[in-house]
Amino acid sequence: MKSLIRAEILKLLKQGKTYYALGSLFLIEAVILFSAYYQGTNIIDLLLENLKKSFYFEGTLLNGNLLVYLILNTLWFHLPLILMIVVSGTLTAEYKDRTLQTIMLQPVRKWKFMLSKYIVAILFTILVVVLLAVTAFGCSYAIFGKGDLIVYLNTLNFFTAKEAAYRLQWAFVAGGLSMIFFSVASLTIAVIFKEATKTWIVAAFFLIFSNILLKVDFGNNWFNELFFAKLNDTWQYFFYHEIVWNMVYQNMTLLGIYIALFMGGGIYLFHKKDIG
Repeated sequence: MKSLIRAEILKLLKQGKTYYALGSLFLIEAVILFSAYYQGTNIIDLLLENLKKSFYFEGTLLNGNLLVYLILNTLWFHLPLILMIVVSGTLTAEYKDRTLQTIMLQPVRKWKFMLSKYIVAILFTILVVVLLAVTAFGCSYAIFGKGDLIVYLNTLNFFTAKEAAYRLQWAFVAGGLSMIFFSVASLTIAVIFKEATKTWIVAAFFLIFSNILLKVDFGNNWFNELFFAKLNDTWQYFFYHEIVWNMVYQNMTLLGIYIALFMGGGIYLFHKKDIG
């Protein structure tokens, strides 16, 4: 199993699209910081002119914590899409190059082979989220400094610089689990469709459809609380005035179960499929 995991890591590192994906993510991050540096102050002053007359804010409102929050909001569609393309490509490329048949001729069990791919996909996703968090905090604080965070979620919520940093860190943890879910889902989609183009189209549709369902209110029923599409904004829970920890734990546990189900389904389908 360790040999399979090492082999999958090497394949991922040798993929040119892996580095293009990382580069595109950091470019988006740089564009957000660049735009905020040149235009952000005017926009913040315009939006919050009246509030500044009634409230005292420590530091400037355009600060590192606000920028990290903006990066979080901006990347939670682009990030899973890019991850899905890279992760699914680790399998579709082997179907295309017909190297999968060669691998299967070796004394390798199908389920172990597929499990190693899922493990590497999860590790890669965690690495990308950690790198994104480190660069977001590092660059934002270096350029804009620290300060109070103001967030509008149904109402205006104010957080001190220290409290904001704590909540933002937890948001990356919760968001990272959502990214793992989409990465795992894309690999399962690759098992089903094999071809890269079909896989990417279906994966993109899956992501868009999930985001649409996330915005639809189905009322107070089990679907609204348990369906996977409703669990992917758990990171936003950290920016309400009071963090509802029981909902956070419930959603993250359910998302973990969905990840396991998608992994199990992908391994089962791959085991049953004719590789040729």
